[in-house]
Amino acid sequence: MTTQQIPVVVLSGFLGSGKTTLLNHLLRSARGTRIGVMVNDFGDIGIDAMTVAGQVGSTVSLGNGCLCCAVDASELDEYLEVLTRPSARLDVIVIEASGLAEPQELVRMVLASENERIVYGGLVQVVDAAEFPATRERHPETDRHLSLADLVVVNKADRVGERELEAVHEAVAAIAGRAAVIRAAHGRIDPEVLFDKVVPEGEIEGQMSIEDLLYGDPDGGADETGHPHASYESLSVSTRTALHPRRLMEFLDSRPQGLYRIKGFIDFGEADPGNRYAVHAVGRFLRFYPEPWPAGEDRLTQLVLIGSGIDADALRKELAGCESAGPQDAPDEHSMWGVLRYVQQPDEDPGELVEPVAPSGER
Repeated sequence: MTTQQIPVVVLSGFLGSGKTTLLNHLLRSARGTRIGVMVNDFGDIGIDAMTVAGQVGSTVSLGNGCLCCAVDASELDEYLEVLTRPSARLDVIVIEASGLAEPQELVRMVLASENERIVYGGLVQVVDAAEFPATRERHPETDRHLSLADLVVVNKADRVGERELEAVHEAVAAIAGRAAVIRAAHGRIDPEVLFDKVVPEGEIEGQMSIEDLLYGDPDGGADETGHPHASYESLSVSTRTALHPRRLMEFLDSRPQGLYRIKGFIDFGEADPGNRYAVHAVGRFLRFYPEPWPAGEDRLTQLVLIGSGIDADALRKELAGCESAGPQDAPDEHSMWGVLRYVQQPDEDPGELVEPVAPSGER
């Protein structure tokens, strides 16, 4: 059985964008999820406020220096070793980068980690809606950072009018390409956008319950600014028909803008009758984990897709088109090659499993 790996999410954004506020919100509101935090900052912040009850030893502060410059990959692994100890029982690790960090290097460091208990959980870029035009003018690298993101949070949406917010959202979406873009105020996003709640092993269907954490009132209702809740959608798919590996890879290679995460289990039928394949995709990152079918368990493909602005009906139709049409549609001996490219082999560099990040920021 595949060992459950801990996602490592990189949280980035310029000084004052609201990263720490967002992280504190996640720590307060992600009920049932144990979060390990690695903090990298240039000044003093409330470390105690960012620890989860009972996890005092699971917060690492690097302090006074840029993580991507102050440590190399081997030193990062030392910190990750602390956070991934079984005794910590963590479900996710968040690295909050300093406002001056280089997110591209942070992502490369996580991907190059030799810690087998982690998996890349995506780059989240936080944008200050009120200061975005000025920040973009002062920091030309803003566009490059956004182009690397898997998810962009347009924060402080309560500080601007609806027309200005729409303009910022459209500008960010144009730069960020295929990344999902959601809005928030006071850093209040639903934790399930980033990571799962703890559920019994194998339970996929129904685990994506969405709680409307409206950013003006955690108990519900509209906030006083009138801005709507940052919208995202989740789609659950379950089928007893095996998927054709070649067509599934075509779907994954062309997955639409705004589709942030894909997770679940896949039955490839006769292409590999002995194994089911756990799949983990975030942004451009993709990995498959083959494992023997559990004894007595039905052969099902069960997937959850999460994104912003996605067309659920179209995605469901595309996935239905990946189903095998019967004996005349049987996969040939080469059909699994595309899948196996994203199965990590022993002694393989994990960075090879993700589409290279273009130095120019182009996607």
